[in-house]
Amino acid sequence: MSQTSATEFLSSAKQDTNLREKLKAALDLNRCIEIANNAGFNFTPLELQTELSQLSDEAVAEIMNPGVYPRQHLNPQ
Repeated sequence: MSQTSATEFLSSAKQDTNLREKLKAALDLNRCIEIANNAGFNFTPLELQTELSQLSDEAVAEIMNPGVYPRQHLNPQ
């Protein structure tokens, strides 16, 4: 597990339409991690949250569409 893997995953999601669509359909953080694992990435929910916290709300929305019910837990306020 590594922070680098979470960073690479988010970079990949920006480029990969199929991966991005799967993330937008995810209803919780655990499902996002499962999608990442299936795509060959290995990191913890905390590592993903750390990476997401470093991005603007707009950048995160492009990747995961957080903050829209029921995805509010992906980007807690």
